[in-house]
Amino acid sequence: MYRSTLTVLVLVVAFSPASPWSQSAHAQASAIDITSADIQTVLKYVGKDGGGIDRQIRVVDLGKYNVAVGILHRSATKDTGSVTGLAHAQVTEVYYVVSGSGSLVTGGTILQPKSFPLDGDLVRVLVGPTISGIVQGGYRRPVSTGDIVIIPAGVPHGFAEIADHVTYLSIRPDAEHLLPAGYVHPALKK
Repeated sequence: MYRSTLTVLVLVVAFSPASPWSQSAHAQASAIDITSADIQTVLKYVGKDGGGIDRQIRVVDLGKYNVAVGILHRSATKDTGSVTGLAHAQVTEVYYVVSGSGSLVTGGTILQPKSFPLDGDLVRVLVGPTISGIVQGGYRRPVSTGDIVIIPAGVPHGFAEIADHVTYLSIRPDAEHLLPAGYVHPALKK
């Protein structure tokens, strides 16, 4: 899994608009490792302590932008005919499916959108300003272990159905520096 995680991180940096050669003096001076053990440690907190399905592992300052890495786990759901989804206003996400499978919907329109509280962890730590609601339309596709999906900022997304579970890394390029640079999940500070 470590090699796959590293591959995804390299792809995110390679496709990001900022050149690593033009980073500011405040940028990270060396590589940052997120080990398989780190991911497993943080994954234990997903869904616990009232925090939902998503946990940020780290947020790294790369000068012109931040890169955040989170781990998400979703349990089985049935297809009810409607998809509750999210759209993050300024942060792109790259999903790398670690295990499991599901039916992911991207695109379309969020009906009667509701904004997440600006002082909540979802906005402050995970993905910046976000709306949620029922997704109308969009593209539905199966995703499973090893798949990568790039979801640009502003694109609605949500799972329509999950047979057993889906666990996935989310790599989040943050060109606006919305996410807290230097953040490390508390479980990794022990």
